[in-house]
Amino acid sequence: MNATIDWLDDPEVFRVNQLEAHSDHVIYGSKSEINTASSRIQSLNGIWKFKYSKNAQSRPVDFYKKDFDSSDFDEIAVPGHIELAGYDKIHYINTMYPWEGHEFRRPPFTTASIAQTKGLFSQAEYNPVGSYLTTFRLDEKMKQEKVSIHFAGVEQAMYIWLNGHFIGYAEDSFTPAEFDLTPYLEEENQMAVEVHKRSTAAFIEDQDFFRFFGIFRDVTLIAKGKNHLADIWLRPKLDETLQHGQLEMDIQIENILPDSEVHLRIFDPTERKIYEEKLVLTASLSHRVDLGKVELWGHFQPRLYRIELETRKDEEVTEYTHYPFGFRKIEIKDKIMYLNGKRLIINGVNRHEWHPEKGRAITLEDMERDVRIIKNAHINGVRTSHYPNQIAWYYLCDQAGIHVMAETNLESHGSWQKMGAFEPSYNVPGNIPQWRENVLDRAKTNFETLKNHTSILFWSLGNESYAEENIRLMNDYYKEKDPDRLVHYEGNFPNPRFEETISDMKSCMPPQKMFVSILKKKHKNLLFYANICMIWAIH
Repeated sequence: MNATIDWLDDPEVFRVNQLEAHSDHVIYGSKSEINTASSRIQSLNGIWKFKYSKNAQSRPVDFYKKDFDSSDFDEIAVPGHIELAGYDKIHYINTMYPWEGHEFRRPPFTTASIAQTKGLFSQAEYNPVGSYLTTFRLDEKMKQEKVSIHFAGVEQAMYIWLNGHFIGYAEDSFTPAEFDLTPYLEEENQMAVEVHKRSTAAFIEDQDFFRFFGIFRDVTLIAKGKNHLADIWLRPKLDETLQHGQLEMDIQIENILPDSEVHLRIFDPTERKIYEEKLVLTASLSHRVDLGKVELWGHFQPRLYRIELETRKDEEVTEYTHYPFGFRKIEIKDKIMYLNGKRLIINGVNRHEWHPEKGRAITLEDMERDVRIIKNAHINGVRTSHYPNQIAWYYLCDQAGIHVMAETNLESHGSWQKMGAFEPSYNVPGNIPQWRENVLDRAKTNFETLKNHTSILFWSLGNESYAEENIRLMNDYYKEKDPDRLVHYEGNFPNPRFEETISDMKSCMPPQKMFVSILKKKHKNLLFYANICMIWAIH
């Protein structure tokens, strides 16, 4: 397949050759590697060659070819924002799209688009491009395995090539994009990545924040060997007394060797082994374990159990992973929210990933600092406004007992609210079929990546994107896949037709007294979400 620049203009093209989203577990060659480094992972972070171009027409089109002369390229740090490396310009905007007042654009397939989408971004006079180049050799232990490349976050549209071969295309700036590199690997490898600041994804990534672009999260190579643990879905269950627990699990295995086994071990919060079993390895494995009386996970006592999975052939370990999990139950009864049978009152914040010098390219130390601030402020909940955060953040929240609202990467504020008025004539995703799979894929990737985190009590459909059929389908997707969690959406208030079919709760940016009075008349039980007074009202 050959890449085409026209994909930037088409909301129906948002992923090409991407591997399916899967759980965020880390794989190791053996258990001993958890204290050092995984032999299955190789980082490509560091200094890359780089060329900035004002638009697609002026970019070095053939830079991905192995014989291309890149001697005039600069250098740039990966991960990081292109703007903070001295290129382009830092741009902040809230509701409107960043091109308003400069260029006329409407989302494709809306009545206001005038059916003109060709060249919308691909031929724009201003739509900067970053051309990245790096070379690498595979670590010795990875050379005989299938190898994929994992981009944790690239803003906003990305084409990649390996050794001159087109590998794939991705949008969705804040969820992982993974591609198989195996057929094109050589002894010495050249990776080329072309990042465009804007594509049709810009219509649904209109968050209230600084607009950056570039490879701003980690880039890693992953070696997937024999008996590969491809996906894990852990579902801790409590009985009616909230005292006894079961662990249901579904495990997907790839590249299975005959007569292989998976060794399963479970440890309690004190790291005492409480369960062990060997199972015959199959491509799709479901299992349930009765653990008897269990300790509950909560804000003040975030008790975490741990599962180990180890695939083996003839007693030789082929792959290992482990994952923390906790027992807790979130539910709504009589319009009141309960966690583990006790009323839950959220004292929460809407948190952006942010550092005053690094922007959104934050580190683990930055996240650990935020957790300390949150705990010291007696905050018990975080909404990942308004996009999926770095994966490490959810592990930290599991450990710290922070209740998480895991938001999907969706905001189309500029498509329906103009100068404060509700005017959805070109709202996306709306009811438009050509935008449906795009936003459903964002929900799917968010869920599949993060589904095992105990701290996630709520899935959020996004922010300020109005409410129509496509968002209702996102709501239905989460409900069908994960009925044990609640679903939140902030944007159904402007369109009351969807008040009862989207979201388990209501929320809105309030200072309007009228809005508060309406809610009090319709809903006697309100749940207050701190920081800019985000109000949740339980149906």
